[in-house]
Amino acid sequence: MVSLPSSSVSPVNPSGADQRRGSLGWRNIRSVRIAQPSPATIEDAARLLLAGELVAFPTETVYGLGADATQGRAVAGIYEAKGRPHFNPLIAHVAGLAEAEAIAVFNEGARRLAAAFWPGGLTMVLAAREGSPVSSLVTAGLATIAVRVPSHPVALDLLRATGRPVAAPSANRSGHVSATTAAHVAADLGAEVALIIDSGPTAYGVESTILDMTGEAPRLLRPGAITAEDIERVTGSRPLGAVADPVSVPIAPGQLESHYAPAIPVRLDATSPREGEAFLAFGPYAPAYDGPLLNLSPRGDLREAAANLFAALRRLDRSGARGLAVMPIPERGLGVAINDRLRRAAAPRPTIPAATERA
Repeated sequence: MVSLPSSSVSPVNPSGADQRRGSLGWRNIRSVRIAQPSPATIEDAARLLLAGELVAFPTETVYGLGADATQGRAVAGIYEAKGRPHFNPLIAHVAGLAEAEAIAVFNEGARRLAAAFWPGGLTMVLAAREGSPVSSLVTAGLATIAVRVPSHPVALDLLRATGRPVAAPSANRSGHVSATTAAHVAADLGAEVALIIDSGPTAYGVESTILDMTGEAPRLLRPGAITAEDIERVTGSRPLGAVADPVSVPIAPGQLESHYAPAIPVRLDATSPREGEAFLAFGPYAPAYDGPLLNLSPRGDLREAAANLFAALRRLDRSGARGLAVMPIPERGLGVAINDRLRRAAAPRPTIPAATERA
């Protein structure tokens, strides 16, 4: 058993680097690395993203905190760096329409809007394509995905060099003002980010507009860089307003958080499963069980647990068990967000409108 250092004693760090205690234990904190855009910087940033690191980069709206959207552990790092207590859907940034259609299902209305505003400050929420490699942590376990093609040349160069969708919320701590310069990113996130690409102030300084394109008519989920009047000139009608309904399931950033709700009852803080239950375990001391069992992280790694959360819930929900028992998760670091989702999954829930129901 590993003993953690006492809060009153600072551990010795032979490297001499600063240290911080997070959800992964004691870790070295890197110095802030900021680079000007260049082919070498783009190549380095793409390499870091593919290695599971976080990279902050400019878009025409605000600076984004990017992670490879196909790596759940990397996406979990976004929540850890931002200090988010909830898992919200994230926007998947791609290099073009072909890349967007590989992860989302487009209707004719969405294609018209893409032709008019991409690359640019419009995000569209669409049905997620079956078999997409995007982590369920990006979609927050929903059957929809928010996707955008940014117009900033540095962002596009980075997306092309990476060759994968990049999940990228605004590069700031949760609850803070969005970052519109590299200095804002450095001040807010510092060495949580492997690299900050500094291309000066962003052009818009506000986030992208988000439209829900899963219904019969576009619905405005978040106002932003593209105005309702701009959209009306393409569609012939103003987008519908977002429904102010607490029962509605948020499907994009900027809305109230919701959760993936299994069909079977969820029992939290279970030390062992009961007969007929599936068991969602955590850590190296999970009890043996002959029934359906998945361990979010056998080594007790909260980032690994966050990356596995939604897929594990879905698999156990479909295991044939009549209930789901969940082991306690530490209420620290990413554990706060994991527990938030689990509590929401366990809560009684009214019927969800069919248009936004999860798969």
